[in-house]
Amino acid sequence: MTTLVSDRPTTRARSTRPLAAVLAAVGIPTFMVSLDNLVVSTALPVIRTELHASITDLQWFVNAYTLPFAAFLLTAAALGDRLGRRRMFLGGIIVFTLASAAAALSTEAWQLTASRAVQGLGGAAITPLALTLLARAVPPRLRNAAVGIWGGITGLGVAVGPVVGGAVVDGLHWSWIFWLNVPVGVLAVVLAATVLDESRGDGRRLDPLGLVLSASGMLLLIWGVVDGPDKGWTSPRVLAMLGSAVALLAGFLFWQARNRTPMLPLRLFRSRGFSLVNTVTLTFSAGAFGSVFLLAQFFQVVQGLSPLQSGLRTLPWTAAPMIVAPLAGMFAGRIGQRVLIVAGQVFLAAGLFWMALGLSLTASYPSLIGAFVLAGIGMGLTFAPVSTMVLATVDVAEQGVASGTNNTIREFGVAAGVAALSSIFSSLGGYTSLDAFLDGTRPAVLTGAAIIAVGAVVALFLPRRA
Repeated sequence: MTTLVSDRPTTRARSTRPLAAVLAAVGIPTFMVSLDNLVVSTALPVIRTELHASITDLQWFVNAYTLPFAAFLLTAAALGDRLGRRRMFLGGIIVFTLASAAAALSTEAWQLTASRAVQGLGGAAITPLALTLLARAVPPRLRNAAVGIWGGITGLGVAVGPVVGGAVVDGLHWSWIFWLNVPVGVLAVVLAATVLDESRGDGRRLDPLGLVLSASGMLLLIWGVVDGPDKGWTSPRVLAMLGSAVALLAGFLFWQARNRTPMLPLRLFRSRGFSLVNTVTLTFSAGAFGSVFLLAQFFQVVQGLSPLQSGLRTLPWTAAPMIVAPLAGMFAGRIGQRVLIVAGQVFLAAGLFWMALGLSLTASYPSLIGAFVLAGIGMGLTFAPVSTMVLATVDVAEQGVASGTNNTIREFGVAAGVAALSSIFSSLGGYTSLDAFLDGTRPAVLTGAAIIAVGAVVALFLPRRA
């Protein structure tokens, strides 16, 4: 089980490093990981042509990253408790950086998919431990603001992802979207090694059976969801993966309920706030990132713009979280996390509905700016309050595993959203013509908006303040 404050006397209870240094040490790796969620999006049409990739390959370029990411988040957090959180964090950065170099060298679709999968493994050790290390390093009075700034850094990665991807593809070559991670990764290793203090959990034994059951169950579940649209939901392969996943995850829950030192204490879900905020995380990530996968290609496929021009046009959407997330973190204590999360889901759903209805062969960019800004504000209002509520709805000793659980659910939502909305896109349209692309994209994005709207309703029942 992951904890924020170690019970070991050899570990300092609070870092004495300046807040800016701590934020840089945890923020730069987080930025790198969040950047790679969307940096590929604007490059997909170019990569599809150069690597002769199919729609299934395009999905795997995205989901090969999120699949191991989601499957191994809890495992990485548990190993960090045992082996050292900073050590595990550094290992994640190194793996991510080396895998980025391998992705840049890819000449075939399967090579890029494999490299993205290893990137996901590295990211699984970065994201939950970054938030845990940050929360442990700052005093409680600064935690909301620190988490808000950290959310802004995450938003920055989301914001510049499509633009960086577009600029690199236009000016250099698509492989440079991965080469850029190499110097950033080296800097991140140096900062984390010199600024962050080592810490461990409370000395509990590892739960190897829990690690195997959770990782393999999540891996098969997400893989089945990803393969469903292409192989068929009733195909023996998909049914076998989904059935095995259900059995493994049921076994994991059964074991966690009986184990005296579980890696995921099921009592966390007795908290109404924790259960509901994770439900909102699932609907938010599925609807938003599933829609981004298709919308990021609209300006290139339908309107014939370059990757950079496409990335710049989505900037009003993707840049807003960078500004809004820190503000949401700072004012969450006054306004209440529930109000911000509900508003964020309403704005995001409304923005996606607007985009879906406004897509056409002759759609002018000014007619979509308002939708992009509305969706961006919605995402910015979601990042920090969700992270804060996840930490605040559980005991201090369980905040690390709570963060890992929330990140696992979020990444599963990304994979499920991309798979589900791509299935709608392929069933009702496709890449055969401009009209076919629109025929598939409109209902897919409307579905994404509806999923987020469900999350807005769920958010109404969150506690006003955690």
